[in-house]
Amino acid sequence: MATNQMHTGFFGSEKTTKNKVLIAPLNWGLGHASRCIPVIQFLLRNNFTPVIASDGAALELLKKEFPELQTIQLPAYNIRYAKFAFWTKWRLLFSLPSIYKAVQGEQDIVKKEIDTNSYVGIISDNRFGVYSNKIPSVYITHQLQVFSGLTTFFTSKVHQKIISKFDVCWVPDGDASHSLSGELSKTIGVNIPVEYLGNLSRLTFQKQEKQYDVVLLLSGPEPQRSLLETIFLKQFENFEGKLLLVQGLVEAEEKREIISGIEVVNFLTSEAMQKVFNSADLVVARSGYSSIMDLAKLHKKVFFIPTPGQEEQQYLAKNLEQKKIAPFCQQEQFTIDKLLFVKEYSGFEKEYECLLHSKILKVFKAV
Repeated sequence: MATNQMHTGFFGSEKTTKNKVLIAPLNWGLGHASRCIPVIQFLLRNNFTPVIASDGAALELLKKEFPELQTIQLPAYNIRYAKFAFWTKWRLLFSLPSIYKAVQGEQDIVKKEIDTNSYVGIISDNRFGVYSNKIPSVYITHQLQVFSGLTTFFTSKVHQKIISKFDVCWVPDGDASHSLSGELSKTIGVNIPVEYLGNLSRLTFQKQEKQYDVVLLLSGPEPQRSLLETIFLKQFENFEGKLLLVQGLVEAEEKREIISGIEVVNFLTSEAMQKVFNSADLVVARSGYSSIMDLAKLHKKVFFIPTPGQEEQQYLAKNLEQKKIAPFCQQEQFTIDKLLFVKEYSGFEKEYECLLHSKILKVFKAV
């Protein structure tokens, strides 16, 4: 059963009923939620009232970022990775029944919400069941082509069929010369209008004094998040520079501690992350697309470690290595010495701009 939670704030009661848009990011790591932050801010600036719908850590993150907004609990997809990359695809395959059940639950909640409340539109970031035939529905994804190894043709067609249930697809990427996702965002096989929104990062570049030599950023589903944390704690135990490990665990309060001589924080808000990243020489992170957008916005030097078994992250890391932007290695091969290769790469020097503009909101016919 979905539960509605109403947060009151400086907008007042009138704001909560004006041009309501349901915005629902997938809870698969924090990437989908984090890239919805600039979209929510954009909606607010254009006199819309976002209602946030998600589950788990994604929902908790957005509650912290927007405590004044209404939130709705959606069913969890319960996506977890296998410990070994070889079994990840099989684990995802066996998860399909539970994902289907969650999608059906989403549909029931959306139908009830649309029937009993006044909405002008829906924005779904990779939540398959969050759409309606009664009001305009927008789908956010950078994966118009879904890379999955030998099954890429099949997974791409399945995803494109899901996309076709919506009215418009918003792609958080630029054109070919300013693309971060490469082949993933090509519109081959997509039969609805596509709008490219550029870099949807929640962060802003600012020149700051150096605070950290290295920031280690963890993200993504378990158990791979914890496995990489264990590797980091071992490899950086005797690191002589200034180091911060961000665990990517959204909890009630920010917690800082020292583990094996390393400064560790459970999570950072957007404002805190912006300050930390801007003051760091180097960031070590997963090659998740939202992390890439954030690091590109901040013109960072980066070392990437793709999530084992996730073909999309493997492709993105290889693509950036081929462009001589950032090196990468597989998780099981990572050692601190690998960071020496970073000096041979340019880092993110090019400007990847956000292309959000008011005309895209005309799909909701309320501008």
